[in-house]
Amino acid sequence: MDLTIKCCVVDDEPLARELITGFVNKTPFLELENVYSSASEAIKSIISGKVDLVFLDIKMPELNGMEFANILPKNCRAIFITAFEQYAIEGFRHNAIDYLLKPVSYEEFLSAANKAYQWFVMNKKSQIADVNQLNNRNYIIVKSEYKLVQIDLSKLIYIEGLKDYIKFYLDDTPNTVMSLMNMKTIEQNLPPDKFIRVHSSYIVNVTKIKTIERNRIVFGSKYIPISETYKKSFATYLQNHLVFTDRSGNKEITL
Repeated sequence: MDLTIKCCVVDDEPLARELITGFVNKTPFLELENVYSSASEAIKSIISGKVDLVFLDIKMPELNGMEFANILPKNCRAIFITAFEQYAIEGFRHNAIDYLLKPVSYEEFLSAANKAYQWFVMNKKSQIADVNQLNNRNYIIVKSEYKLVQIDLSKLIYIEGLKDYIKFYLDDTPNTVMSLMNMKTIEQNLPPDKFIRVHSSYIVNVTKIKTIERNRIVFGSKYIPISETYKKSFATYLQNHLVFTDRSGNKEITL
């Protein structure tokens, strides 16, 4: 599996930053996002999800490396680089992939980087397996009032969010199924190749879409709005399924 890991270097020592930056640039599967002289400078970029891996010094002013590791996003990992051996055990408690002592040789750096590569490969495979499992799902079971109800996903037209509840609209019954659940939870448990969120309050079954007009999806007498937040992802879905082009021969969607 070919994989490029986006990384950054965070160290308050100029020579150490320069050395690790050089190592990153000569390692084919690493892509340098940026270099920072403090953890506080790196926070915005890392929290936004732009970085997969952080080469992180421990002893820094304001916010040290251990403290910073505690706020890393779920899928971001750290390789600690420090001159102090006594932090090794604590470093691994912070889900560090490896721990390097200064001065670092390229051989040591590459060994740690390879560990990171293997971790991200396994994580990617796990994510793909999860998606494939969801895509093969034919039904879900939800709790509605005091009953458990099985919902055939091939008959599910759309889902509507109503504060703490959601409604399931099915094409084989005029009655809806209501369940105490939020939209994020149900979205994570639907096949992503068949269901797409188009609004904070609506998820639609793309196989049931027949007509789209004026930035709305039409299901009989029901009009589902496509909000600005989800317009781009929905337009991308439509472009992948278009069989017509504009006068210039390009596929173009304007919602």
